[in-house]
Amino acid sequence: MPVCFFTSDPHGRPERYEKLWRAAAREKPAAIFLGGDLLPHAYARRTGPAGDGDFVQDFLAGGFRRLRGRLGRRSPRVFLVLGNDDGRLDEPVFRDLEGEGLWEYVHGRKVAFGDHPVFGYACVPPTPFRLKDWERYDVSRYVPPGALSPEEGTRTVPVADNEIRYATIAEDLEKLAAGEGMERALFLFHGPPHETKLDRAALDGKSVDHVPLDLHVGSIAVRRFLEKRQPLLSLHGHVHESARITGSWRDRIGRTHLFGGCHDGPELALVTFDLDDLDDLDAATRRLL
Repeated sequence: MPVCFFTSDPHGRPERYEKLWRAAAREKPAAIFLGGDLLPHAYARRTGPAGDGDFVQDFLAGGFRRLRGRLGRRSPRVFLVLGNDDGRLDEPVFRDLEGEGLWEYVHGRKVAFGDHPVFGYACVPPTPFRLKDWERYDVSRYVPPGALSPEEGTRTVPVADNEIRYATIAEDLEKLAAGEGMERALFLFHGPPHETKLDRAALDGKSVDHVPLDLHVGSIAVRRFLEKRQPLLSLHGHVHESARITGSWRDRIGRTHLFGGCHDGPELALVTFDLDDLDDLDAATRRLL
């Protein structure tokens, strides 16, 4: 299978998308995976880089239209989820533009990429941030010190009280993958699994009410799911500084390869990989563009 691209957390920065599109036009990947936090901050104006037009419908969709026009039949398939900094208010626009063939919105869904099933999931455990559109309790109603529960904060769309209070990432993942084979499966998450090289936050020496903060902020539910089900590959973003702190953008849980696609500098972090050659450590690369 030809190479694929993965990146995450561009946070609506036009220059990062332009770099992605230029690399795709030059290298012609079979697929592009986008791991969430795609938009300008949910509380900012969602406009194009020149301040005019809608960011998703005009800038983002326009860039992928131009890429498709340039590459024609060699255009990559684009798989994406949103992230905890993206307002769920924009979700219907992504679904509508899916009908145009620009991308495939895979949160809570399974789609096929050749003989690889692709699953997507956007939610993360409770954070200190106020926007809660894509936050869930993890394995229980426990909230880490310093975080706000999903029952606090704000949302851009209404959600049933029962879902806010009792839904967990663990239950969501069980439903998403129930009865599915994992040998060739790929998961596109926004958040990383707990206690890996991809979820290390810059919280050294920090505490709340004299309770030290956990330096690993990933999902326990995601980790347990990967340990139990062992898909082929799992892609993650969310914790920008982790690769800088741990020195690695990749990890492994059993047979499952883990790649991180975010970065805490101004560059675009672009991971290139071949799904049929993941065991070769040199076959997957990460560039800062």
